[in-house]
Amino acid sequence: MGIPILVLTLILALVFLSTAVPKLTGQAAMRERMDHLGVSPGLTRLLGVLEIAAIAGLLLGLLWPPLGIAAAIGLALQMVGAVIYHARAKDPVGVSAVPAVFAVVAVVLAYLHLQG
Repeated sequence: MGIPILVLTLILALVFLSTAVPKLTGQAAMRERMDHLGVSPGLTRLLGVLEIAAIAGLLLGLLWPPLGIAAAIGLALQMVGAVIYHARAKDPVGVSAVPAVFAVVAVVLAYLHLQG
């Protein structure tokens, strides 16, 4: 395992932990953001569960790269969905760019795993 894989894995794990917990606990600020996007409370919880699963997959992927690849691809797809929801809500480009950047980071991580 290379240092870039470790660093990107830890960055993604920490970022998504910080977004998954508010989704799972129903924090008011997260509920407001998700309401703005038209995401139901049930889907919000599901997204939080998927993010926790992705974190586990990313971390376990340090030991077994195929799992890390799958988790990174799953996160990238979830972030593409987030970009679509932000665009439908007519959010500013800067807001939509955040999940787009994390999608790219996840794809880069999957690529690095494949190269290793």
